[in-house]
Amino acid sequence: VQLQASGGGLVQAGGALRLSCAASGRTFSSYAMGWFRQAPGKEREHVASISWNSISTYYADSVKGRFTISRDNAKNTVYLQMNSLKLEDTAVYYCAAVLSFDELGPWTGFGSWGQGTQVTVSS
Repeated sequence: VQLQASGGGLVQAGGALRLSCAASGRTFSSYAMGWFRQAPGKEREHVASISWNSISTYYADSVKGRFTISRDNAKNTVYLQMNSLKLEDTAVYYCAAVLSFDELGPWTGFGSWGQGTQVTVSS
């Protein structure tokens, strides 16, 4: 599966952004999907992920209550709604996919990655 992330940009602290990740192919619904981020000088962080059927989700503690992951299998798209953004949310955000019908996260072994979209939160 090929992935294309979009929706990043510059936003003030406290603001919101919605990231989208469009997938190619006809097997999107066979994949658990995830969002990761990497800030300069920091390790990549698993931000959120969602099961193939949207039954279950996973969130990093750093984003719980502020970010929401969702997907639309009919549109081959996964979303990350980011609210109450903080300076420390500044990073390049990547979407990723792993072939999985597991309904319990967090998922691992993400093998397909999008190109990343920059999110910058300013004060």
